[in-house]
Amino acid sequence: MTPKGEESAAVALNERITGALVGAAVGDALGGPVEGYSPAQILERHGGRVHGIVGPWHGDAWRTARPIAPYHKGDGRITDDTLLTHALVRVYAQVRDHLDAYAIAEHLVPDLMTNPRWIPELETEALPLHRVFLAEKWLVTRLHYGHVDPREAGVGNIVNCGAAMYMAPVGLVNAADPRGAYTEALDIAGAHQSSYGREAAGVFAAAVAAACTPGATPDSVVTTCLSLAKDGTRAAIERVCEVASGYSDFESALTPLREAVAPYDTVGPDYRSPSLAARRPSRLHSIEELPVALGMLVVSGGDYRHTVLGSVNYGRDCDSIATMSGALAGALGSPVPEDWSKTVSEASRLDLWEPATTLARVTREIFERDVRRHRAHERARTELGVPECFD
Repeated sequence: MTPKGEESAAVALNERITGALVGAAVGDALGGPVEGYSPAQILERHGGRVHGIVGPWHGDAWRTARPIAPYHKGDGRITDDTLLTHALVRVYAQVRDHLDAYAIAEHLVPDLMTNPRWIPELETEALPLHRVFLAEKWLVTRLHYGHVDPREAGVGNIVNCGAAMYMAPVGLVNAADPRGAYTEALDIAGAHQSSYGREAAGVFAAAVAAACTPGATPDSVVTTCLSLAKDGTRAAIERVCEVASGYSDFESALTPLREAVAPYDTVGPDYRSPSLAARRPSRLHSIEELPVALGMLVVSGGDYRHTVLGSVNYGRDCDSIATMSGALAGALGSPVPEDWSKTVSEASRLDLWEPATTLARVTREIFERDVRRHRAHERARTELGVPECFD
C-alpha cells in the first residue's frame, strides 16, 4: 500500500487515463451487487467484508428477486455508471475538442436512443436508454422531446450523483488543469443536473484532473477540490476528509465517514426509502457519493485496492462511490488488480482498455489545440500592449 501522503510516481498520461477509466469500471462492477445495503447487511450476507468480485445478492434468484430483477448485478458486471462513462468518451471521440451542454444534446442523447449495445446486467443487446435510471432518461425527455436549452435542461431533475458518476473523462481531457475540468463539467452537467448534483460533477472532474498532476497525492486532490467546491458540497468534502485523515483502514472508517456526511445527505438513513427532502435542490446539502469517495481515497493513501474495497463495503450507493474513488486512485497511478479487470472485462463482454486508448488519443489532440489557442491569445495580448508578466 502507498504510504499516506506519498507522491504519485512519474506516470505517463496514457497510463493515468487507462488507470482512471479501467479503475472506474472495476469499482463499478465490484460495488454493483451490494448497492443499496448497509455495511452491517453486507457483513451478514457475505460472512465478512467483500474483498473482491462477488455474485448477486440473491444468488441464482436474481432474475426474479425484487428490487434487483431483471438486472444481473454481480459476477463482475458493470452498471450504468460505466455505460455512461464510455458513452461520454464516444462523444469526445466525435467532437475531438472540449465539450459543452450542446454536445450532450447533439451526440450523447442520440447515442443513448439509437445505438444498441451489449448491456451486461440485462445479458442482452439493447439501447442504453433502456438500462439507465429515470434521472438519466431525463436527458432524452428534456433534450430530444422537450427541445429545452441544453444549458438549462437539468433544472427540475432529481438532484443525485447521475451527472457526477460519468465525469471522469472530463477530468482526463483536462489533466493537470482542475479549474478547466471544473468549468467544462459544470457546462456539460447543466444538461443533466442542477444544484449540488451539478456541482458534484464539476468537483469530481476537477479531482480527476488534479489526480493526473505529476506529484499529486490524495491530500493535494482534496485541497484542490476544496479550492473549487461551493456551498454544501465544499462543507461535506471538508468534514468527511477531515474525519478520514484519522484512519488508515476502511473497516474502522465506515461508520465515522457515514456520520460525517449524514448532515449533508438528503437521502436519509434508509437508502431504499429516501426522505421527503431527498434529492431536492439546496445550497446546504451535497450528494453522498463524492465526499465518501474522496474520504476513502484519503483513508487508503491512494492505494487502489484499499480505496475501492472501502467504497464497496460502505454500501448504499457504493457502485457510484467505487466508480469515483476507483477513477481517482487509478489516475494517481495506483495499479488496478489484473485479475479484477480481466474478470470484469470478460463478464461484461466489454473491452475496458479501448475507451482509454481512444480518449488518450483525443486528449493529446485537444492538448495540442489548447496550446495553439493559448499561443494565439499570447500574441494578441502582446499586440494589445499587455506586458508578458506582472509584478
